[in-house]
Amino acid sequence: QVQLAESGGGLVQAEDSLRLSCVVSDHTLSAYAMAWFRQAPGKQREFVATISRSGVRTDYADSVKGRFTISRDDVKNTVYLQMNSLKSEDTAVYYCAAITWLRYGSTRSNDYDYWGQGTQVTVSS
Repeated sequence: QVQLAESGGGLVQAEDSLRLSCVVSDHTLSAYAMAWFRQAPGKQREFVATISRSGVRTDYADSVKGRFTISRDDVKNTVYLQMNSLKSEDTAVYYCAAITWLRYGSTRSNDYDYWGQGTQVTVSS
């Protein structure tokens, strides 16, 4: 069973930066396209960013485009989400997810095979 573990969340001020990490346990990160989703209190889980298996192709939600960057290091079995210019509306639990059957990832949460437990990001204004 693949396990994903997120870290790097915390409490920051508006306009600050954070980098989230997601470690994949089975040392086969290269087999997965990866994504970050988030869920704010009282809201549905929403897509944030995805990166293809090769790392060449990325896609972002409009709300984070230009501020967030997804990347991967297959040697370290880790996916990152660099978040800059944070806003209060970015406050949420952030989840990483892995998909085995779509090379370029997906924006739909139901497509993903494995999920982490989440890490809380709180942005105060």
